Amino acid sequence: MYLPTHFAEPRVEELHRIVQAHPLGMLVRSTPAGLEADHLPFLLQTDAGNPGGAGRLSAHVARANPLWREVRDGEQVLVVFRGAQGYVSPNWYPAKPQTHRFVPTWNYEVVHAHGTIHIHDDEAYVRGVVARLTRRHEADQPQPWQMGDAPADYLSEQLGRIVGLEIRLNRLEGKRKLHQNHETRNREGAIQGLEAQGRHDLAQAMRASLNPAGGL
Repeated sequence: MYLPTHFAEPRVEELHRIVQAHPLGMLVRSTPAGLEADHLPFLLQTDAGNPGGAGRLSAHVARANPLWREVRDGEQVLVVFRGAQGYVSPNWYPAKPQTHRFVPTWNYEVVHAHGTIHIHDDEAYVRGVVARLTRRHEADQPQPWQMGDAPADYLSEQLGRIVGLEIRLNRLEGKRKLHQNHETRNREGAIQGLEAQGRHDLAQAMRASLNPAGGL
């Protein structure tokens, strides 16, 4: 991707944060018929002993999805995660009335996760993936759903209908286009404009990028 220096995000911990906060990734792979893309919720796992490492992603697909039969073990793939994003109007810039030399733009955060894909067609692996995904996304529920809530025979039947995926990451590439190339007053004006529209996620990301050393 096109990556000007002022929009590059090299901090692994920040890229991990974006992936964890926006786990629906677009898995892109090359096939004889051309490029294919699948949209899957991923779980990022990192090595506690190597916090700077890229980590690995796990997910699952329906057994009916041809992806798991078509890919070769160890094949290179790309997973794209999109974080906060949105339109920015030049009307929000305090400097606009002075020169009118401004145009609309789109701000966004994105992570490109590069790695090798590996298929796990066994119930133990799939059960572990579903359990981890469930714990992650049920954590804020008043009464979190657990796999044990479902009858054992029904759960076994459902697990048999999916296949596990693992992507061992070897490179993360991040871009955060958040008005870093604008003067402070126009940047603050854009933040206020977004907040007025209820786009607090993008406004917060822009505000945090004013002090990149501090993170979010």
